[in-house]
Amino acid sequence: MQNLVILAGNVGATPETTTTQGGTKITKFSLATSRPKRDSEGKVQKDRDGRRVEDTEWHRITCFNGVGKTVAEYVEKGQKVMVRGRIHYTRWTDQENIERYGVEIIADEVTFLSYGKSRQQQGPAQDDNLGDDDIPF
Repeated sequence: MQNLVILAGNVGATPETTTTQGGTKITKFSLATSRPKRDSEGKVQKDRDGRRVEDTEWHRITCFNGVGKTVAEYVEKGQKVMVRGRIHYTRWTDQENIERYGVEIIADEVTFLSYGKSRQQQGPAQDDNLGDDDIPF
């Protein structure tokens, strides 16, 4: 059996990078995914204005090595990304001696589905300046 997670959504906050005592860099960010909310008959619910009502879930994404470096460098709040990785559960005891549980997605790949804000501000990508007469067929 394989532990595989694929999520596509919007980055909730600017990714944060920390370094472990051993020197490993870890980049983390939150990802929002949404799906239509359905009633007991399975119909998509709509608000007073006729727009779909959605359920939004927040996921904690953790990236290591090259993936973490790329995310830290290029991913921004509000950007659309697709994350492929695995789900990881953790258990620990807090300072009050209460057992706690957590879950995160360990990202193997992060694919950009939209440009970050800095790229959008630069304007559209430049043409190769090929006119119709320059196309070889």
